Amino acid sequence: MRKRIKRPDRAADAYTRRGFLAASTAGLSAAVLGARWPTSVRRQAGTTVFRRATVFDGTGRPPFEADVSVVGDRIAAIGLDLPVRGDTEIDLRGFALAPGFIDIHSHTDMELLIDPRAESKIRQGVTTEVTGQDGGSLGPWNEQQAADFHESYASRYGVTSTFHDVGGFLNQLEAHGAAVNLATMVGHGTVRGYVVGNVDRPATEAELAQMADLVRQAIEQGAWGLSSGLEYIPGAFGDLDELVRLASVLRGTGLPYASHMRNEDDQLLSAVEEALNVGRASGVPVQIAHLKAQGAQNWWKAEAVLTTLERARDDGIDVTFDRYPYIAYSTGLSSLFPVWAREGGTPALLARLDDPESARSIEAAVRGKVSQLGSWDAVQITSTASDSLAWARGRRLGELASERGSDPYGLFVHIVVGDNNRAGMVGFGMSEENTARFLQHELAMIASDGTALAIDGPLSSGTPHPRNYGTFPRVLGHYCRDRGVMPLERAIQKMTRLPAERLGVPGRGSVTVGSFADLVVFAPEEVADRATFSHPHQYPTGIRHVMVNGSFVIRDGAHTGQFPGRVLRSSER
Repeated sequence: MRKRIKRPDRAADAYTRRGFLAASTAGLSAAVLGARWPTSVRRQAGTTVFRRATVFDGTGRPPFEADVSVVGDRIAAIGLDLPVRGDTEIDLRGFALAPGFIDIHSHTDMELLIDPRAESKIRQGVTTEVTGQDGGSLGPWNEQQAADFHESYASRYGVTSTFHDVGGFLNQLEAHGAAVNLATMVGHGTVRGYVVGNVDRPATEAELAQMADLVRQAIEQGAWGLSSGLEYIPGAFGDLDELVRLASVLRGTGLPYASHMRNEDDQLLSAVEEALNVGRASGVPVQIAHLKAQGAQNWWKAEAVLTTLERARDDGIDVTFDRYPYIAYSTGLSSLFPVWAREGGTPALLARLDDPESARSIEAAVRGKVSQLGSWDAVQITSTASDSLAWARGRRLGELASERGSDPYGLFVHIVVGDNNRAGMVGFGMSEENTARFLQHELAMIASDGTALAIDGPLSSGTPHPRNYGTFPRVLGHYCRDRGVMPLERAIQKMTRLPAERLGVPGRGSVTVGSFADLVVFAPEEVADRATFSHPHQYPTGIRHVMVNGSFVIRDGAHTGQFPGRVLRSSER
């Protein structure tokens, strides 16, 4: 009989606010890792020593009290009363020390060239971003695609760039510098767009071979796997055979196929089976992105999906998933249109909206999608590229339409057309119970599905999803401390060791001697997210220090202006 995951007892005293840290460390305060140390104390130049920290080492085991010394970019020693005096000594009694968080599903890439501080992520304790998700990566592109992309960022942000592929982006970021480490995947949608374009047809054999070569080149340049975004064009036009063909390039590397599945609501179960079939046929690990059961009529599917994944693991498929701790997703406003209406890109979509016959079919599909979400008030506008539509930012479409005396669908089309299909949205479609269930499942990792933003500067506009600012503190505070969904050490494992192992990133994701000194220090009783859907541009509380490769980026809650992040390449493992 299959072992079932026991639901947490939310009333358990071990996870009440008062008993949280005490229960975590009871009986373990004298634990020591490593060798016995001599009693003489020596000063060591270039050393930082964290004293009397409550160490969560990333393995999922209970915490222990220890000193941790850092020399250069590595953890040099761990143990009680280390006989080394550093240039910097920090008393961490009452504070937790954990590996820096690895955001296994992030959309921070060009943002680091715009603002290398990575404020909204580093202040959460994120030290490594894994980007190139949902089928979209920074290259490979043809000449025209590259020119269009670079012109758009130059005109909007003043960023100068010329790269055409993943390797070129990594080289430019390495020369530029950033506060966080970055790893990227290569996107199936990007590769298909390069070879086939935004058209709905099967790839020819020659095109499949070319796409496979492009994936292989990206892996050689340092990509950490293949991602797909099967609800977006042109990725949605790729069939199972195409996905298997490209994922097979990863066979033997240990790198995963990560999928934003073809559907996350009415066809969720069949979409999960497709993702599993890619892994089964290609022989590569599968990472399901931001797993959810969207729409109230689909909430019951959560348990069915988890059972399916558990059985797949039992059958030998290496599958895991990630999830963010919110009941709303975020994407482009055009995602409400059916895939067929988006074929050919924005010009073709706008032309179909102008054609009476196709417009009627599009309207029926959009209204059905919104009905599945619940109502037009489940759709909130997050951003518009045009300032003439600033009045829509942060507003629910239903409320906004009522205020303006408009039909919600007509207002929706007005925004899409007026913004040349560049507006973003948040969709409220998931249940709180399922969110907690997904987060605590044994196959789950924590991810933001967000971007490094800031409360000031060029990345401070709009009303973005609060996950960009609060994902990791929200899990530690709201779900672990306040609700008791899972022990703190288990949540930290999902943020550190598990994603590091999933990608095969060496030397990160754990507090062990010899590992890179990516570390986060936080107050377990205080850590909390502050960002909300109406006021998202707010940094979390309770994150005291964040170190990346042995250098402080956050010190006593303030950004140091240091950019010690590194480009991580799978080819250098």
